[in-house]
Amino acid sequence: MDIGEEAGNRIDAIAGRKAFLDGAETQVLGWSQDYLGPTLRMRRGRGARITVGNRLEQGITAHWHGLHVPGWQDGGPHSVIAPGRELEQTLEIDQPAGTYWYHSHVHGRTGEQVYHGLAGLLLIDDSEAADAGLPSDYGVDDIPMIVQDRSFSRRGELRYDDDGMALMQGFRGDRVLVNGAPTPVAGVPAGMVRLRLLNGSNSRVYRFRFADGRAFHHVAGDAGLLPAPLRRTEIQLAPAERAEIVVDFANGHPARLVSADVPMPMMGGGMMGRGGMMGGMMSGNSEASDGSDVFEVARFEVDPGRAARVATLPATLAGAPRPDFGEPLRRRSFRLDMMMGMGMMGAMFGGKPDLGINGKSYEMDRIDQQLRLGETEIWEISADMMAHPFHVHGTSFQVMSRNGRAVDHAETGLKDVVWVDGTAEILIRFDQPARPDAPYMYHCHILEHEDAGMMGQFTVS
Repeated sequence: MDIGEEAGNRIDAIAGRKAFLDGAETQVLGWSQDYLGPTLRMRRGRGARITVGNRLEQGITAHWHGLHVPGWQDGGPHSVIAPGRELEQTLEIDQPAGTYWYHSHVHGRTGEQVYHGLAGLLLIDDSEAADAGLPSDYGVDDIPMIVQDRSFSRRGELRYDDDGMALMQGFRGDRVLVNGAPTPVAGVPAGMVRLRLLNGSNSRVYRFRFADGRAFHHVAGDAGLLPAPLRRTEIQLAPAERAEIVVDFANGHPARLVSADVPMPMMGGGMMGRGGMMGGMMSGNSEASDGSDVFEVARFEVDPGRAARVATLPATLAGAPRPDFGEPLRRRSFRLDMMMGMGMMGAMFGGKPDLGINGKSYEMDRIDQQLRLGETEIWEISADMMAHPFHVHGTSFQVMSRNGRAVDHAETGLKDVVWVDGTAEILIRFDQPARPDAPYMYHCHILEHEDAGMMGQFTVS
């Protein structure tokens, strides 16, 4: 859906039923369709006018994940759309071309609502990136891939649990879906193909590679193009992270995109994952013959009827953002706390511990930080027990270091999610305001952690 300034652009949160496995239907949610939502396309330098309606019996929000919009348009927990109501917005788009997304963000129900389908892709086009030399025929050589893990009962019904140990590690399913389909097969042209990967899972971390070992080029991250294509053989994405990769299918051979089952590192050397204390292998998709924890994500078959428009990639990518944050004026520290309230032992016996940041669990009527518009800061984020994906609303940032080691901007590009396994430093600035009645959020993007209180909020003025 191409969103411009004209009226008539609309998405509605609706309930429906969908058959994922063997024709067995299960109850799901979606944006104007039975599961997930249409891809929304917006253009830099133009207003995007859209109406969001709620046809459910529960409140929802529409959070524009990664967009640089004021707090009252961001779609956080303070912007609930009640059942039967709608919200009309005009979003002023002024940020680089990239792959973003949208999802509901109701406090305490984000995990459940996103899991059942209230999510979709959002693409921004920028005239400065029009000549980047990348595949751009959407659906032909430019393919969206929302990757999610889900769990099903024997009757094919979606199962979701946010209690006990599922809360502590985040809920992890045993089957992988791409755009709502289990292990899909995509027809691709015999040439360069762009895959827009979104980790839309509640908590699972993916380490993508191709089963035949073929290399690909990483061309974009969370918030725009990289300065130049990077040749890789695997790429890791935590929840809510995005990556655009370009794969060459010119040899005509089919290919399988697979992922390792990534355990969640814990302080003290333990693991949350297979072989550790919490399990979570993709039993429904496991296909490795060597016994390793590898599962299939998608298959690609060359279709002679599809034309490849790109044969080679440029040495540099036009339209890649060149960040200039200026000198930081202050430093802030954020500690992601797992051992608050009843802690892990309580969770093991079915309790609901309060998780938090800097010793405080989230409260909607408390402002945790007050920032100044246009001022650059360094944020240091630390994890006290396990690794977490840390997301900040309303801006994009540059990752400076992880565990004391400098990070090259050319390898990550601008980000809005940073994987924190120990400590991470980010350089950040806000150029949009956020009021106390509609603040921005920072939080762990393991959705069960966010719902349990690992979230804070801040104003910008």
